[in-house]
Amino acid sequence: MSISFDTTHTTNFIKDFAELTKVKLSVYVLFSSIAGYLLAVDTIDFLDLFFLCVGGYAMVGASNAFNQVIERDLDKLMDRTKNRPVASGRMPINTALTIAVALTILGITLLYVLNAKSAMFGAISIFLYTSVYTPLKTKTPLAVFVGAIPGAIPFMLGWVAATGNFGIEAGTLFMIQFFWQFPHFWAIGWFLYDDYKKGGFYMLPTGKKDKITVNQIILYSIWTIVCSVLPVFGKTGTLHITIYTAVIVLLLGVWMLQKGIVLSKTKTSEDAKKLMLVSVSYISLIQIAYVVDKFIFN
Repeated sequence: MSISFDTTHTTNFIKDFAELTKVKLSVYVLFSSIAGYLLAVDTIDFLDLFFLCVGGYAMVGASNAFNQVIERDLDKLMDRTKNRPVASGRMPINTALTIAVALTILGITLLYVLNAKSAMFGAISIFLYTSVYTPLKTKTPLAVFVGAIPGAIPFMLGWVAATGNFGIEAGTLFMIQFFWQFPHFWAIGWFLYDDYKKGGFYMLPTGKKDKITVNQIILYSIWTIVCSVLPVFGKTGTLHITIYTAVIVLLLGVWMLQKGIVLSKTKTSEDAKKLMLVSVSYISLIQIAYVVDKFIFN
């Protein structure tokens, strides 16, 4: 007598779960939280770091799962989203909702084990992303502003998870990633403009690929650079970087800014995509630079 397992079904479910929770994006977000945690501690507590990673993934995964349930009919209209698990019909709505609720409970619980403030920020992130940002996307370009708040929480969350405090240090990390969201997401909104239009999403500040939009991209890129070099001046509490790291961070910012300036001249989807890719590299590299600076130079 032999027992057989439907490995194909299991494999497909794992793939759909990964797509429902946007595993690549979630892992990328976790990178920010880990960086924030490392900046705050002198000695790494690997159990706390584990709770932060699992809780953080659950938090982001829950937000993405709720989003795909809410936007399932709109996702069917766009090329990049029509094959998502819920939109395509591969995953029942009730299954997706069960996963979203379970991840919400798991994420907030694990973050609460670290400290109450971490759980609070995790809950705020899920609420804003699901209940405010998601419905606003079809109503107003201000949705990007609202979405930038939960999007900026992970970097700061790592610090709060490590210290239990939200002060100037966590606030600085929040502002860096908050301002960075705008050139990043407007670049995405630019090169995916036609696809977003099919779903009725208003992602650009004017709703158009025009001069005002690229000027906003340049302005917020400058604000991102300013916030990123602030720790060198010794006015951000225990969050500090040396002049060497500040120069590196500044050059990385100029690199991103230059891509925005190119877009302002060409206004092509190709250059918008280049800006998006550079912006992703920028935020990851400055986080690495901050952490390396702390453990080598401070």
